[in-house]
Amino acid sequence: MTHARTASTIHSFARLSAVLASAFLLAACAETARLSVAQGTGPNPTLPEPATTLIPTVNIAPAKGWPEGTTPVAPAGLRVAAFASGLDHPRWLLVLPNGDVLVAESNAPPKPAGSTGVKDWIAGQVMKRAGATVPSANRITLLRDANGDGVAETRSVLLRDLRSPFGMALIGERLFVANADAVVSYPYRTGDTTITAPATELVKLPAGVNHHWTKNLLASPDGNTLFVAVGSNSNVGERGLEAEVGRAAIWAVDVKTGTNRLYGSGLRNPVGMAWDASGQTLWTVVNERDELGSDLVPDYLTSVKDGGFYGWPYSYYGQTVDVRVKPPRPDLVATAIKPDYALGPHTASLGLASSVGNALGAPFASGMFIGQHGSWNRRPHSGYKVIFVPFQGNQPAGQPVDVLTGFLSEQGEALGRPVGVAVDTRGALLVADDVGNVVWRVSQKP
Repeated sequence: MTHARTASTIHSFARLSAVLASAFLLAACAETARLSVAQGTGPNPTLPEPATTLIPTVNIAPAKGWPEGTTPVAPAGLRVAAFASGLDHPRWLLVLPNGDVLVAESNAPPKPAGSTGVKDWIAGQVMKRAGATVPSANRITLLRDANGDGVAETRSVLLRDLRSPFGMALIGERLFVANADAVVSYPYRTGDTTITAPATELVKLPAGVNHHWTKNLLASPDGNTLFVAVGSNSNVGERGLEAEVGRAAIWAVDVKTGTNRLYGSGLRNPVGMAWDASGQTLWTVVNERDELGSDLVPDYLTSVKDGGFYGWPYSYYGQTVDVRVKPPRPDLVATAIKPDYALGPHTASLGLASSVGNALGAPFASGMFIGQHGSWNRRPHSGYKVIFVPFQGNQPAGQPVDVLTGFLSEQGEALGRPVGVAVDTRGALLVADDVGNVVWRVSQKP
């Protein structure tokens, strides 16, 4: 084949791809939500019949970033300011005991050759418009606010050349990091600003295609166990259940030996994890399945019972059967636990932090802060904010309270997208924004 014919073929393929993508997006714009986000929120969300369409709903908020001098919007009595800006896709946060803040600057690892099809390619184009395909910086950066003015004046690369790092946990003098394919640890002493020691691998994690690549960590209160959140490798098992071994689950890993078991399963994509105020109950936020329409399925906040099964892929929100999954497993569906609290459909609720230690005032005294990254497959959009779910005793109660809004422009562009949330040592709320490339700090007005 001549160079001219080769170039012509490539050009034709590119044109065809563009036409197919445009047709896909146009066809996917037809389906619209019939319910409000509020109707899909709370302990007993409305679960309508699935909306089946030939092409799944797509409604992207193109990534724009924050115009100079603008910020998200905080409620009356609170203020928001940039704790650090100019970061590279900041996703997750860990506040160290001395007040230093670690931020994982990261994104999805490259997919193995031959592992994607047309549907994956189109999904990639969608994610590109949403600002979710920038190359991974593969580092953890340390931010330090030594003078206490609410702005980090010191920034240093603590760890570099990682593999799509996400979750972090400090136990004693070991810093644990969840890469996309393994949990590793490093020696750390209070005040360190860089680590050059080699990593010690604790346990390998499912990797490969990585439909959901983020792996999160939370240490047990006694420091003996690491809980590891591992998302599914598909929407509803369409790659085959052999591709889901060890996935859609939270692992319990022995810190000394790496011995592990599944603590909770049937959790499609658990990301944020936190302990309740008592330190006895593990909570997580879970991203539920797609392609059932704009009103299904609500993401959720739930306590996680040891050995509990939460439905995926066979059922959702307890025992509502997903008829797409073959063969069915009525035996497993009969054991599926209903989540504690729905967070609205397609909100992409990722970040989770307990209210313990916060100084934002009485409305935020007891509950959980949640970073909602925002939808790409609901019309109209959902998420794109930070909310607070109040608790009474050890259970969510009442409607969520907005903590940070304004991440979407009037034109439907994403000025920012909140991900990880954490309470700092002075009681302010930190929010990682991976489109704005900022860590925001929310505190009480003086």
